[in-house]
Amino acid sequence: MEQLIYDYSAKGKMGVALPAEPVNNDIIKKIIPEAYRRRSELNLPEVSEPEAVRHFTNLSTMNHHVDKGFYPLGSCTMKYNPKINDKIASVPGFANVHPLQPTATVQGALELMYDLGKMLCAISGMHSITLQPAAGSHGELTGVMIIKKYHESKGEKRKYILIPDSAHGTNPSSACSVNFQTLALKSNERGCLDIADLRQKMSPEIAGLMITIPNTLGLFEEEVEQIVDIVHQYDGIVYMDGANLNALLGITSPGAMGFDITHINLHKTFSTPHGGGGPGSGPIAVVEKLSRFLPVPRVIKKGTAYGLSSDFPDSIGRMLNYYGNFGVLVRAYVYITILGLKGLQQVSRNAILNANYLRAKLADLFAVPYNRFCMHEFIISGDNFRQLGIKTLDIAKRLLDFGFHAPTIYFPLIVKEAMMIEPTESESKQTLDQFIEAMTTIYKEAHESPEMLHQAPHNTPVRRLDELKANKELNVCWQK
Repeated sequence: MEQLIYDYSAKGKMGVALPAEPVNNDIIKKIIPEAYRRRSELNLPEVSEPEAVRHFTNLSTMNHHVDKGFYPLGSCTMKYNPKINDKIASVPGFANVHPLQPTATVQGALELMYDLGKMLCAISGMHSITLQPAAGSHGELTGVMIIKKYHESKGEKRKYILIPDSAHGTNPSSACSVNFQTLALKSNERGCLDIADLRQKMSPEIAGLMITIPNTLGLFEEEVEQIVDIVHQYDGIVYMDGANLNALLGITSPGAMGFDITHINLHKTFSTPHGGGGPGSGPIAVVEKLSRFLPVPRVIKKGTAYGLSSDFPDSIGRMLNYYGNFGVLVRAYVYITILGLKGLQQVSRNAILNANYLRAKLADLFAVPYNRFCMHEFIISGDNFRQLGIKTLDIAKRLLDFGFHAPTIYFPLIVKEAMMIEPTESESKQTLDQFIEAMTTIYKEAHESPEMLHQAPHNTPVRRLDELKANKELNVCWQK
């Protein structure tokens, strides 16, 4: 077990040598107000450079990440990030660019953003785009604000947003943030949107529908064209949650299906490593009639020069201090440029193949509520293990002992004891077979030695935590 860095500390150790110049207190007094000056030494560890490097390297190997092992986190598309993306994003001209530089000095950065926008419009089948939103949920908020602005521009004040019962939780949250009320739509016996329920709840008070394609069960909405048509009959806006776009690249697009708005998770579909709250990017793409409402400033091109323009009077305004998470945009640009349309299409085909391979193999051991052809992810249920005293949480914890990150659990809420598995296209058949072998072992243990699951994980750096206590008594401070 790795020690705290303070345990390596000893008086006089040093990892860096600075000039031994006397402190000029007069200058300090002029620069730093009295209220902000330190009155005692900082309690910092005194360690050598090798000790510091080894300490943080050891800590990094204790954490699970996609470079270390399989990360089948359903609905999060934790795919491997090609290192060329990071290499290009770290080029000084990109890494050191500042958002307040004159546009004449950042033509390359603006060109990249402009071209990336065009690429994403082509992929999504949409007319216009903003790269500003900093995450998928931020993109949702942007999209719902556009929906509201669209109806207000026609002198209408609509009340409701329709949201399927299988939706991501951020969908109703985003709608409520803009003062819409939400109405839930039921799923049918095949795991898709209940058309009859949609027809019943659709009215002139409905501002729009937010729906994920494929949905969170990993299923393609078979009646998507009919769904879109029903909402459009009332001039409602149909919003596609793009969290699962990894299943559609080059095969179909939100625009081809008739959607009006979609957000695109660059940090999922276009391979920026994510987790822990960032980094992220959630561009919003829209059809032509909604283009005028997009956030400002927008990247524009005049002749051969690129610039930023806020000359869009109907815009919802600025959504971020600057223009987007630029490092994520660079990575997405590299990823798309290297793969091209055929490569992107193969990404989705491989993701779908991997998911269906796992589904077919695991269906012999676990309940699969909607056991039919899926897209890039699927759901298994641990509900039939409850009679053995085993919960889905126990299965997830035991998986950690095999070197795999656990899939998403207890979501979507419409499946009891749900476990959502998304292998992505990055994984080989060999890795998938190892995962199947681990799940087979867990299945046997559940029947023969359930204590192995109850006490799991057994060999991770941190054993099972008291999650209720951790939530109620969060303490991350270190005291010497």
